[in-house]
Amino acid sequence: MFRSVIVRSSSSAKQSLLRRSFSSSSSSVPERKVAILGAAGGIGQPLALLMKLNPLVSSLSLFDIANTPGVAADVGHINTRSEVVGYMGDDELAKALEGADLVIIPAGVPRKPGMTRDDLFNINAGIVKNLCSAIAKYCPHALVNMISNPVNSTVPIAAEIFKKAGMYDEKKLFGVTTLDVVRAKTFYAGKANVPVAEVNVPVIGGHAGVTILPLFSQATPQANLSSDVLTALTKRTQDGGTEVVEAKAGKGSATLSMAYAGALFADACLKGLNGVPDVVECSYVQSTITELPFFASKVRLGKNGVEEVLDLGPLSDFEKEGLEALKPELKSSIEKGVKFANQ
Repeated sequence: MFRSVIVRSSSSAKQSLLRRSFSSSSSSVPERKVAILGAAGGIGQPLALLMKLNPLVSSLSLFDIANTPGVAADVGHINTRSEVVGYMGDDELAKALEGADLVIIPAGVPRKPGMTRDDLFNINAGIVKNLCSAIAKYCPHALVNMISNPVNSTVPIAAEIFKKAGMYDEKKLFGVTTLDVVRAKTFYAGKANVPVAEVNVPVIGGHAGVTILPLFSQATPQANLSSDVLTALTKRTQDGGTEVVEAKAGKGSATLSMAYAGALFADACLKGLNGVPDVVECSYVQSTITELPFFASKVRLGKNGVEEVLDLGPLSDFEKEGLEALKPELKSSIEKGVKFANQ
């Protein structure tokens, strides 16, 4: 996932420069502070580990309401570039956020068997509201990666909170839908019998059930799969979270794969901030490519966050039907988030 790093010592050990190859040339890597809010949780801990391994991170700030010092001590012993500090409780949230270039929010309660993402709404919506108020105050220019479910509603909540604070920049707020892409790639590779590392599948719409729409007609490499297989692949991608919840038999939800997906997307955001060209990932962002105010599609990332929201490209008839079918549910989730934020 991450390339190797060459450390060059200088006259001062503290000023040692890490260099990293992005293409054919090397350039010094900027200092970047990443804050993880909810770092002691089921997603937060493996996400903290993966971000500690990322050579683009110079400072890793771990925040949670409990148990953060232990996670920070554990992760902090890993011999990679970033310095790790753990912050615990609301009194330390400001310090956790100050100077952050990127804030990742996996905070909240996980889904349990029988729960829909919507069942999580009231608890997680309140958590997100409070955290976003703090972000607006202490690191208003940071990129924000929203993992807390239901993402279809928590991203609109965040947008409303930032608007109220007079700090909203639609280019800097992302709903992390990368896990849908990761699943679509994995499931497609299995059926198409192609190496998964070579597979790409855009996933559009939202980040829950029927709102998740993988575009297998645009998958690369192309495989000649039957319509029945494509329908089943679509359904499995949409139900991937439920598959994990049931397999864990009440002991949790998708934490490890979500942490991996979150780390992939954060890495893409950091590359964009650092000026790496042509970084394109799917994400749930403010958008005008449909009539809905928020929508997941391919996004070009850059120094300001979203540089360009790319159009959907050609859709199959099945995908066109799926797109129309998801709109009412996604619209409802967006409205629910906006209403909650403005209560």
